[in-house]
Amino acid sequence: MKAVVLSDWGGAENFAVQEIATPTIKADEVLVKVKAFGVNPADFKTRSGAAPYSKDYSHPIVLGWDMAGEVVEAGADVTTFKPGDAVYGMVNFPKPGQAYAEYVAAPATHLALKPTTLSFDEAAAAPLAVLTAWQALTEHGQLKAGERVLIQAASGGVGHLGVQLAKALGAYVIGTASGKNETFVRSLGVDEFIDYTQTNVEESVSDIDFVFDTAGADTIMASARVLKPNGRLISIAYGAMDNVLAIRPDIHAERILVHTSGDDLRTINQLIDNGKVKITVSEVLPADQIADAHQKLESRRTTGKIVLTF
Repeated sequence: MKAVVLSDWGGAENFAVQEIATPTIKADEVLVKVKAFGVNPADFKTRSGAAPYSKDYSHPIVLGWDMAGEVVEAGADVTTFKPGDAVYGMVNFPKPGQAYAEYVAAPATHLALKPTTLSFDEAAAAPLAVLTAWQALTEHGQLKAGERVLIQAASGGVGHLGVQLAKALGAYVIGTASGKNETFVRSLGVDEFIDYTQTNVEESVSDIDFVFDTAGADTIMASARVLKPNGRLISIAYGAMDNVLAIRPDIHAERILVHTSGDDLRTINQLIDNGKVKITVSEVLPADQIADAHQKLESRRTTGKIVLTF
């Protein structure tokens, strides 16, 4: 099969499309013919060797976790999927998922049936980002209907899903992004929009119950300061979380790492198929343009998600 292989830690120039052996599956796995695979910031952090879980890899390696495709073989212990099923998922995160390939061996528990309303491209864009947002809001943030929520970087891959999920859960949502993305963010259903390039967030909002920070250390402090006492701050970015608690010991502040869950995807599927959550794919590229995809992600100026196909 064809796969995108990384020869060494470092820049995106270390990627190359090569022929490698098709994986064999274990009893609890399925073999998926990949129709599309997604890329995430976690991918380029791993590629560079900067991610804490990079130690789980040895070169040459196949990166990637997000994919959508068709089951071609099911292991002896698998009862949930059969050949021909359209599936999607985040495979083995944060350990090697090897999704940048034509075929992926995936534990059945990491997958769900593809939402009927999504194309394979859209489904491949969803898993890591939508699971991150869902787990941040529900599992860690305990978001309740009627609460005031601030989503930092609301136009990004995770942020645009956080907005929609928070609205689906009944929250009042305020989203930040640059002015050029205002129309897009408003289309997601935010109740208020803040152009962070023109407006100081701390001067614009207050009495926030919950902040979902997807932007990083530069926004962590501002996020903390707008929270009401006993508010919650959940971040997915590496940043100064200890400093946050020093200035706001009266809040709950936590950095999280997404975990794979076919069960969570099945719950989210209902929101997707009911039209409450839409996946925005900014670009679909051929697999041999993986370096371009990583460079665009690293610019942090993308809207929605980038996916690739062989």
